Amino acid sequence: MGMQLPSDWQTVLSDEIKKPYFEELLHAVENEYQTTICYPPKDLIFAAFEQCSFEQLKVVIIGQDPYHGAKEANGLCFSVNDGITIPPSLRNIFREINADFDTIFIPNSGNLEHWAKEGVLLLNASLTVRKDQPNSHKHLDWQIFTDAVIQKISDQKKQIVFLLWGSFAQKKGAKINRDKHLVLTSGHPSPMSANQGKWFGNKHFSQVNDYLKSIHKKPIEWFSS
Repeated sequence: MGMQLPSDWQTVLSDEIKKPYFEELLHAVENEYQTTICYPPKDLIFAAFEQCSFEQLKVVIIGQDPYHGAKEANGLCFSVNDGITIPPSLRNIFREINADFDTIFIPNSGNLEHWAKEGVLLLNASLTVRKDQPNSHKHLDWQIFTDAVIQKISDQKKQIVFLLWGSFAQKKGAKINRDKHLVLTSGHPSPMSANQGKWFGNKHFSQVNDYLKSIHKKPIEWFSS
């Protein structure tokens, strides 16, 4: 069907992807792609996993669902394809990075693939969406699957940083083992939340890097684009 997890994640999630709901989910998604316009492209549905291996994983960022405009979504939460206008939430993420590190970084792209390759899992709660209809695949069982992904990471890894932005992500990450992992929370970077003072000044990006250095891991290069 052109939709398959990379082998390392298949191993980690082997019991989950054998459950009846997962096969039914893939069939439902296949049907949606055949009968409506959906994003991201089918071969990028599992891009977050393809670009961030389980072995190299350092940070998890949880989003809600993919961008629903033409050519925007690339399978990574908050990320857009090269050549697409940087969305408001991502602009605010970049603004916070600048403020956090007291720098002037003007990205020429909102494509966050480089973060993924450095060990940041950019995980949307739902991995697909209909064109121009946000949250339109909420009724599919993506939530069960992505809950299981978060649980597996919490159980099988240690010293992962989880960034939970906004109430949706915070509920999604409620069961993360905080004794083993660093969990950072703040408001969502969307303009509504950010303008109410719930986003700017969270300093999550420097906190991530300080923590990674403290456990002798390479920090994330947040600036390249």
